[in-house]
Amino acid sequence: QVQLVESGGGLVQPGGSLRLSCSASGFTFSSYPMRWYRQAPGKERELVATIISAGGSTVYADSVKGRFTISSDNTKNTMYLQMNSLKPEDTALYYCRGGLYWGQGTQVTVSL
Repeated sequence: QVQLVESGGGLVQPGGSLRLSCSASGFTFSSYPMRWYRQAPGKERELVATIISAGGSTVYADSVKGRFTISSDNTKNTMYLQMNSLKPEDTALYYCRGGLYWGQGTQVTVSL
């Protein structure tokens, strides 16, 4: 059974940092591009960042470029999203995706 489980979300002040993790089981991590998405209330789901396991190429949405870093550790079947200089507009439910599989999401709230 495939499972993707996100963790690391929480409440942080503007300018702060969080590190999200996505742990996979029943799933060969290196087989697919891995992605982070987010969805804020009343908005469409947005692709935030992608990492191609082979070679480690990364792609970012313009809204997070220079502030977020996606990485993965294939030995641990885990992907990360380091989020720095967080803004209130980064508030959303963050999901990881690999192939057709999605995690359940972890909430990030940026507020004073």
